[in-house]
Amino acid sequence: MKISAKGEYAAKAVLYLSLRYPNVVTIQEVAAQHRIPTKYLEHILLSLKQAGVLESRRGVKGGYRLAKSPAHVTMGEVLSVVDGKFSQSSCSEVRPKGGYACPESDSCGLKQVWQDVQNAVDKILFETTFDDLRKRTLGGLARSPQSAANEL
Repeated sequence: MKISAKGEYAAKAVLYLSLRYPNVVTIQEVAAQHRIPTKYLEHILLSLKQAGVLESRRGVKGGYRLAKSPAHVTMGEVLSVVDGKFSQSSCSEVRPKGGYACPESDSCGLKQVWQDVQNAVDKILFETTFDDLRKRTLGGLARSPQSAANEL
């Protein structure tokens, strides 16, 4: 699975806003904190605002904040707003331009495994809230990839 730069930036920004929740934070502060180009971050935050994840305030004390508690915003929600599907195998895609469709698509064991992978990724991302991530960040409890794999 590969998360796009846009997805990574969105996750970093929402985590930062979770750490500052319920305060309003300027886009410049978020961009400087995570070295994200401001113009690029503007597009990301606007998408998240349009999806109801964030809300904005105009004016001198303006900026962005989470539209709901960090406990009610998941990684899956944020990534799906900016990236769409997360882990999709090419054998599960139908390419309309080339007209390619796997001739064994319904009975292929690989397709079934890729669907299991998709389901596992979705489960983790949609069950992990930004409150969970906030607590891990504040407590220094970031898990190693090995410990995460052992829980599956």
